[in-house]
Order: sequence, then C-alpha cells, then structure tokens
Amino acid sequence: MFTAKQSLSAWEKVGANLFSFANSSAWWIADWLVYGESTFHDRYVEAIRQTSLSYQTLRNYTWVAREFPLPRRRQSLSFSHHLEVVALDQPQQDYWLRKAEKLSWSRNKLRGQVRSSQLIQQGEVVRPDAGSRAAKGGIDPAAAEPAPLALVGADQAPEARLLHLQLSAEDLAKFERAAREESEPVETWAAEMLRRAAAGF
Repeated sequence: MFTAKQSLSAWEKVGANLFSFANSSAWWIADWLVYGESTFHDRYVEAIRQTSLSYQTLRNYTWVAREFPLPRRRQSLSFSHHLEVVALDQPQQDYWLRKAEKLSWSRNKLRGQVRSSQLIQQGEVVRPDAGSRAAKGGIDPAAAEPAPLALVGADQAPEARLLHLQLSAEDLAKFERAAREESEPVETWAAEMLRRAAAGF
C-alpha cells in the first residue's frame, strides 16, 4: 500500500481518515438496511443475502440505526460505541454516550463502565453495609465505625476481585456527594478516581 517511507504524522493522519471512513460506512450500511426493510419488505431479505455480512450483524446494524436517528448520533463516537448501549433505554443510552464523549472513552472502556454499573444495580456487586443508613443515602457523621465500601474494577468481568475499603462516615458522605454530581454509583465513581490516581504515577 505504501510505496514510500511515511512520517509518523502522515501515517497517523491516514489512520485517522481510515477509521473515520470505517465508522461512516457502518452508519451508511445501517441506514441502507433500514431504508430497504421499510421500502421493499419481502424483497429486502433477498437483497441482504447478497452482502458478505452475517444475518445477525445486519440485524444489529438495523437495530442501531433505528434506535439512533441522525439527531441522536454522537459524531465523535463510533458506530460501535452506539452498539454498546443500544439495548438500554433512551435516557441511559444518552447518559453513557455523553460520558464516553466527554471522557474520550474507547468502545471497550464504555463497555466496561456499562457492565460494572449493571452489576452494581443488579446487586451482584454490593457494599457490605447494604442495609445500613449509609447505603440508603442517610449518613450519620457521628458514626464511630468506618463504613466499608466494596469496589470492582469497571473494566473487569463479573468474576473480578473486590477491593474492600474502610472509610469514615464523613469521607463516605463526601464521596457519595461527588458521585451524585457525576450521576454515577459511588462504587463506579470511586473506582474511576483510583484509576486516575494510579495513572498519575
């Protein structure tokens, strides 16, 4: 492909253009499929047999295009980012895509964050004090015992190890307030803060 030596910046520019084209082409295919399905009905099935993609892949493309009409698409994010959140309800889709855009998350990072949040919501990753006032949002600043908090890495699979931290009620209250400002569960927020701190070393 390359007949002459390229500078690093030139090579990076070519790569950025290729990835941009690949992302656009996924949306083009998805929109093409939606149009065909709604316009040609029974003949649409025969037409898609002529593509080299699997039936499930084509159905996923159609699903994403229908869920994300043009005004809802985030231009700075890939088709794959949108695919990661397509099964969520619309407010959650918008929340996670906004976070991914703001923090420049990769598709894999977004996937990990969504999975971690779902595990917490399903109770598979819970704070040991789930029945206490702290877990219900009522913090007693005078509490003598430190409140335990269990964290799971957001990029990890469900079998990830838990990290147990002992926090004062005052510290936990501060963390929960900060997490609420980010509209995140305190466990997800705290895990992200630890990752950022570690990245600074």
